[in-house]
Amino acid sequence: MNAPATPAHLLPGAPLRPVPDAFIDALRARFGEQCSTALAVREQHGRDEGSIQAPPPSAVVFAETTQDVADAVKLAAQWEVPVIPYGAGSSLEGHLLAVQGGISIDVGRMNRVLRVDADDLTVTVQPGITRKQLNEAIKDTGLFFPIDPGADASIGGMCATRASGTNAVRYGTMRENVLALEVVTASGDIIRTGTRAKKSAAGYDLTRLIVGSEGTLGLITEATVRLYPLPEAVSAAICSFPSIEAAVRTVIQTIQLGVPIARVELIDAQTVRLVNAHSKLGLREEPLLLMEFHGSPASVKEQAETVQDIAGEFGGNAFEWATTPEERTRLWTARHNAYFAGVQSRPGCRCITTDTCVPISRLADCLLDSVAEADASGIPYFLVGHVGDGNFHFGYLIDPDDADERAKGEALSHSLVARALDMGGTCTGEHGVGIHKMDFLLQETGDGAVDMMRAIKRALDPKNILNPGKIFAL
Repeated sequence: MNAPATPAHLLPGAPLRPVPDAFIDALRARFGEQCSTALAVREQHGRDEGSIQAPPPSAVVFAETTQDVADAVKLAAQWEVPVIPYGAGSSLEGHLLAVQGGISIDVGRMNRVLRVDADDLTVTVQPGITRKQLNEAIKDTGLFFPIDPGADASIGGMCATRASGTNAVRYGTMRENVLALEVVTASGDIIRTGTRAKKSAAGYDLTRLIVGSEGTLGLITEATVRLYPLPEAVSAAICSFPSIEAAVRTVIQTIQLGVPIARVELIDAQTVRLVNAHSKLGLREEPLLLMEFHGSPASVKEQAETVQDIAGEFGGNAFEWATTPEERTRLWTARHNAYFAGVQSRPGCRCITTDTCVPISRLADCLLDSVAEADASGIPYFLVGHVGDGNFHFGYLIDPDDADERAKGEALSHSLVARALDMGGTCTGEHGVGIHKMDFLLQETGDGAVDMMRAIKRALDPKNILNPGKIFAL
C-alpha cells in the first residue's frame, strides 16, 4: 500500500497570513452586526464534514446582497487578506477551511429565487439557496432541479465544486446544468458569464471555468440553472444480490443496453446494516441496488422489467417496489443518511471519505479490489456508489486521536485513488479537490495542466486572496 499523501495544510510554504486589526475594524464599520468575530461563529465556519482540521477564520461576514460580497472582497483585496466562500458547510475535502487564515463570507442569507422562466426550463437563484429549498419553491411549476448530491447543499457550493449525485446518470452534473453566473472577482468587480440561451459560441466559456473552481477564481452570487419537467411516472425498486460483483455487473449491462435509468445506487452489505440501524429499516443485509425510473407509465414499466430481467441473470432476488412517494422518500433518505449512519456507528470517530469515478467497464474491478483492501486493513468503513456513471464513495471511520488509524485511513484513500487513476478514471467524481486531493490532481492531469491552472489563477487573482491553498499550491 502506498504511503498517504500529507494533507496540504500541514505542508511547509503556506503559513497563516496576517489579518490586521484595521481590516477587521473596516469590516465592522461596513457590515455592523453582519460581521462576527465570536469564536463559536468562527469555529462553525472553520470546519466541514471532512476529517481535516485547520484554525478558524478571523471573522465571518454574513452577506445579504451581491454588493455585500463585492464590498467584502474589495476590503480583503486592499489588505491582501484571504476570503473563503461558505454556503451550507457540507463539503468533504476541506474546501472551506481557512488554511492560510482570512475571513469567511457566508452567503446563506442570499437564498432567494430571483426568476423562474418555466417556458425556457430555467431558474435564476442566489447562491445560498439549497437544492431542497429550490425544489420546494418551484414545486407548483411542474418542474424540478434534479442534481442531488445527498446533502442539502447550497446551489452556489454545488456550482463551485461541480457537484452531481444520485441523478447524474440521467440528468448530468452541475457542469451540464449551469447556464449563467454572476461572479465577484478578486478585485471586487461584478461580472456575468453566460446567458439563458441553450448554447453560445461567444468568447471563452467563463461559466465552465468558474464551475468547479472551488471559490479560487471568484465568488458566485447568482446562478441560472436548468430545470426539467417532473416525470409523469416514477417508480423505485430495491434488489439484493449475492455479491457486489453481481450487483455491479447488473448495472454495467443496464447502462450498456441503453436503459435510461434515472438513479441506481449500490450499497454494500455492511453499509446496509448501518443504514438499517440508523433509519430503522428492515432491508436484507446483502449488497443491494436502489433504483429509480422516470418517464411515462408505459416507459417506466418497460425500463423496470428490463432491469429486473438483467438482475435475475446475475442472481438478483427480492426485487421490491416502492410505489408511493412516501416509500420512495424513506428509501432515498436512508441512502442519503449513509454517511451519518456510518459516523454514528462508531461514536467519536471522524470519517476520511473519498470518491472516485472510473469508466463503467472497470467499475467492478476497481470496487472489488478496493473492498478487499479495506477489509484487510481492519478499519471500519461504508461504501455507497452512484454506480450508473462509475462513481462510488468510501468512508473510512477512524479514531481521530489514533495516529496509526489515521495513517491507515489515509493510505486506503491514497491507494483507492491511485487504483482509479490506473484504470483511466479520476481522483474525484463529485467531491472536488479541495485540500485532500491536491497531490492526486497532479498525478491525474500532469505538471503541464496544473501549470496552466496556476497561470489562470495568477492572472485572475494576482494577490491570491480567493480561497488560497485549495486545488493546487502556488
